[in-house]
Amino acid sequence: MFHLKFHPGAVLWICVILVFPGPLMAQGGQIPFEQDPEAFIGLTLEELFSRMGTPRYVYPVRGLEEWQDDVVFVYDQGDMYIFRDRIWQIGFNSHRGISIGDTWGTAVMILGQQAEGRGNSVFLPIHDRPWPLMLRLDFDINNRVQAMYVYRTDV
Repeated sequence: MFHLKFHPGAVLWICVILVFPGPLMAQGGQIPFEQDPEAFIGLTLEELFSRMGTPRYVYPVRGLEEWQDDVVFVYDQGDMYIFRDRIWQIGFNSHRGISIGDTWGTAVMILGQQAEGRGNSVFLPIHDRPWPLMLRLDFDINNRVQAMYVYRTDV
């Protein structure tokens, strides 16, 4: 016979979440984009449309190789980069306490010691996801954030 043991505190939290999900979950048990945008990476087009609706507009991004071509769906919350039928990258105006226009020093201070500068970009690996993710900040000639992305590193 198989017996599971739960810590009493864990059981209490599970009950609270099941009975009072409140702001933790959106309708249908889905976490809203604003609370966990990185969770949207890997969603299918159908899942994206059901959560976010239709995009404001769509545009193509041509890569150096054909397999690098993307279609970008633009929403107020961010730009969803689609390869085949899934989101593999999200572009942000603001993420993890950093916004477009912030200085290099501010960004590195917020990201901490795991952030690594390479050329005009700063990279931060994100480990707590089903697949490996990376945050990339690109800087202009005045050392201000000009673009920020979270993307899958395994595609």
